[in-house]
Amino acid sequence: MDTLNIMLVDDHEVVRMGLRMVLEQMPGVNIAAEAGSAEEAIRLCSLFQPQVVIMDIRMPPGSSGIDACRTIASRWPQIQVIMLTSFADDELIADAIQAGAVGYVLKQAGTGELVRALDAVRQGAALLDPSVTRRVLAIMRQHSEQKSNPFRDLTERELDVLRLLAEGKSNAEIAEALVLSDKTVRNHVSIILDKLQVNNRVEAATYATRHNILNYNLNTRRTK
Repeated sequence: MDTLNIMLVDDHEVVRMGLRMVLEQMPGVNIAAEAGSAEEAIRLCSLFQPQVVIMDIRMPPGSSGIDACRTIASRWPQIQVIMLTSFADDELIADAIQAGAVGYVLKQAGTGELVRALDAVRQGAALLDPSVTRRVLAIMRQHSEQKSNPFRDLTERELDVLRLLAEGKSNAEIAEALVLSDKTVRNHVSIILDKLQVNNRVEAATYATRHNILNYNLNTRRTK
């Protein structure tokens, strides 16, 4: 059996120690490096060129496991990234798969799960449970649809409100322009924030501008 060189990435040293203890008992496994941050992981990938990176999906702000995975997959496509997660968060897993991860392993998983994951990597097999795979693929399809139709969930009136909001109009100004009550505009804005999954008016305006709402064709949306 060829030796599988692995790098462990987690901001908690105790987690890395636990993983090392488990992995070092497996035949044909070598811990080539350890990193405590996404930035360090990228640097050590350049130095050690491990075959597999087992990396925490959640790390402190500015040290995203998903961002590191995307960089590693882009620079060293031969390196297989397995994400560690405390629970099966479908959205995070979907983001990780889109970033180039081959799958995930729960942190609380036993030795058998780690063995299965590494065997799957050796054989080029998938690491996702079928039920999780279905949910993740559905989320990825939704992300793809949102990218091609960024305002697909908005009604024509909500689009009108968002266009004016993106121009920096206040609720009162939007109400006057569209001949609506202030309360109706507030309701529209609240619904828009929810549909776009943004936190406030500034984020909504940024989203609208980034996706070129002024040139967005409602008829094109309806044909998709």
